[in-house]
Amino acid sequence: MNERDAVLFVVDDDAAMRRSLVYLFDSAGWRVATFESAHDFLDRYNGHVPGCLVLDVRMPLMSGLELQQTLKEHGVHLPIIFLTGHGDLAMAVQAMKTGACDFIEKPCKDQVLLDAVTRAVQRSIEECRISTQTRTAQTALATLTAREREVAELMAAGKPNKIIARELAISDKTVQVHRHNTMEKLGVHSAAEITHLLMEAKAGHPGSH
Repeated sequence: MNERDAVLFVVDDDAAMRRSLVYLFDSAGWRVATFESAHDFLDRYNGHVPGCLVLDVRMPLMSGLELQQTLKEHGVHLPIIFLTGHGDLAMAVQAMKTGACDFIEKPCKDQVLLDAVTRAVQRSIEECRISTQTRTAQTALATLTAREREVAELMAAGKPNKIIARELAISDKTVQVHRHNTMEKLGVHSAAEITHLLMEAKAGHPGSH
């Protein structure tokens, strides 16, 4: 996944501003999708494409800040750049506290906006990469039985078979069988690889970084 996969989602009720932004982003080699309202964006966004949201603040029916809050509540982590001609400090503080990448006032220099977009897209790509790794690891771990998962976590903690057997009240031989089955199912060859897989499975969870 790289910048060629990314899409810049422009949400602004001003048609002339949408055209201007499309021209700028297109000339810089970005793929662009435009929306005339927050509701239009929510209706059409599928949530699976890396990129960033270039968002106006003041729009009818649903403001940019309200859209940001809605996306947050739905667990959508698309980086947001606010671009507004009606910004104030309170708005900027609220936007940044809710997780916006940038709050830029119109008019601004093209390069300032393009640099902000590049940073936001790189963040989105990294988040998508981590999310994919997390899902892959979780899918692999889901193939384990409850006992195999216990053995895997004790292996990851660096505990030898005899200690695992004692903690789980099973025989050394049974631990060896579970250990073999666990490593075969996960496609790994060491406890260190299991540790890495368990860490990846938790990587996409809030508060895990």
